[in-house]
Amino acid sequence: MSVEPLIDEAALGRWLEAYVEGFAGPFTLAKFPSGQSNPTYRIAAASGDYVLRRKPFGPLLPSAHAVDREYRLLAALHPLSFPVPRPFALCEDADVIGAIFYVMEAARGRSYADGALPDFDPATRGAMYGQLVDTLADLHNIDPVAAELGDFGKPGNYFERWTRQYRDSETDYLPAMERLISFLPETLPEQSRVAIVHGDYRIDNVLFDGDGTLTAVLDWELATLGDPLADFSYLAMQWMMPADGAAALAGLDLAALGIPSLKAIAARYAERSGVPVAGQLDWYFAYNLFRLAGIVQGIKKRVLDGTASNARAAEMAKKVPMLAEAAWSFAQKAGA
Repeated sequence: MSVEPLIDEAALGRWLEAYVEGFAGPFTLAKFPSGQSNPTYRIAAASGDYVLRRKPFGPLLPSAHAVDREYRLLAALHPLSFPVPRPFALCEDADVIGAIFYVMEAARGRSYADGALPDFDPATRGAMYGQLVDTLADLHNIDPVAAELGDFGKPGNYFERWTRQYRDSETDYLPAMERLISFLPETLPEQSRVAIVHGDYRIDNVLFDGDGTLTAVLDWELATLGDPLADFSYLAMQWMMPADGAAALAGLDLAALGIPSLKAIAARYAERSGVPVAGQLDWYFAYNLFRLAGIVQGIKKRVLDGTASNARAAEMAKKVPMLAEAAWSFAQKAGA
């Protein structure tokens, strides 16, 4: 793998002083270890802490890593009191640090990678999962046009775009992926509405403060306009995937932990959002696992190209066939 170029901190400092209101140095820059796609850094400055997200260096797929879209979304949601970090400034001049980037506030709270939330008691866990579901429903209830995001999603079939992205990064022939590419578009459910969708909504992509209050939703790189049930079912899929110390929950004693069941979160989401859920999840699980396989395939391609950002990327890349087979099993439950 190629060595990642260093950021010119002097050039970054000049830009920060010119474009970020109230910024004052000196500062230090440290890369967060997590995050596969858009490398993220903490800026610790005399004026406070900030977060920088940039495109990866090196060759990229045409539609991927659009940090400028992330910035636009944060700038639209923050004034609506939706829990996102305050965006400060976007730099579209790649010459400053070698890639376009934006700077936002360092949001209060921390993320919890383990969906079992071992740091909390059962009552607090239940409240945290309730907030997780309610916040997603609230996102889906925002009118994209009123938020000036009416053109945030590209026209055309969302599924076709994911298929094209998979084809762009394809490295192996996987029969399950080919079957899914045939089955899913032919059986597409009727969409209840067009909503702002996060695209990667899990418990480890939000922050909670020490008492379990949700403070911020992060990692908007896959956000678009789309089917809210596709977004909710991606969260719900964690209840179906074997617990492994990450966000997945299957196999845990949820009642003892105080974590609501899949049935309970589906009912809670449907009531708050007005989006019907009953009887539709198997198809959406198949779709989301197909989509996840495509995302991980993109990581695999970047590993091969030497541009992957995360140390675990090579390990993740091995999961593509497993995800494809799991997607096909749900497709069969949905009638394939």
